[in-house]
Amino acid sequence: MNYIEHIGKYFMMLKEVFKKPQKWNVFREALFREIEDLGLKSIGIVSFISFFVGGVVAIQTALNVDSPLIPKYLIGFATKRSMILEFAPTFASVILAGKVGSFITSSIGTMRVTEQIDALEVMGINSLNYLVLPKVLATVFFYPLIVIVGMFLGIFGGWVAGSLTGLFHSADYIGGIQLDFNPYLVQYALIKSVVFAFLIATIPSYHGFYVKGGALEVGRASTQAVVWTSVVIILMNYFLTQTLLG
Repeated sequence: MNYIEHIGKYFMMLKEVFKKPQKWNVFREALFREIEDLGLKSIGIVSFISFFVGGVVAIQTALNVDSPLIPKYLIGFATKRSMILEFAPTFASVILAGKVGSFITSSIGTMRVTEQIDALEVMGINSLNYLVLPKVLATVFFYPLIVIVGMFLGIFGGWVAGSLTGLFHSADYIGGIQLDFNPYLVQYALIKSVVFAFLIATIPSYHGFYVKGGALEVGRASTQAVVWTSVVIILMNYFLTQTLLG
């Protein structure tokens, strides 16, 4: 019953979040601030991890297809599919759930325990709309761009790994990338990234907004937010894959 209560409160929260902002100039400033905090500052970690994961995938694939009967272009093909289908949209979102989710929960939770949210509500401001809607729009519109960067750098990292190790030739790798390219797979990855971005923005906001207590409870809420966001992302990844590719 406790889980049902939380699910109900979560959807009731979303109802308040998606109301019309009271002052568009204030909302616009908050939106650009969230784009910087949640979007621009997340490009570095995703780019770094994507580059090296792409290199690792390419090296492992090359080491496991050392049979002369298996064409070398499959290394580039496998790296491309791995980065586009799973790593860039899903695992990057799990990474962002840890980085961004804890930040959202702690920032909103601190405002709750220091009674800043109560002050907003006393002034007649829809605190959920004011605090959460800019975060939702910033992540939903910006994270697909981060995912595209992750795809590109992952594939590029595989090419760099091959060039440095000599395990495969650049021409074979590039041929594998070009082999059987399906634009729908990129579209599928971007759809997943939009759904995951929405979860990354709203689930931590829920945990932060309804936290009770002091600094210790805010820390616990941040941990819970990261765990539950990651769990829901993995579950949604299964259903989206079954729906969009099944």
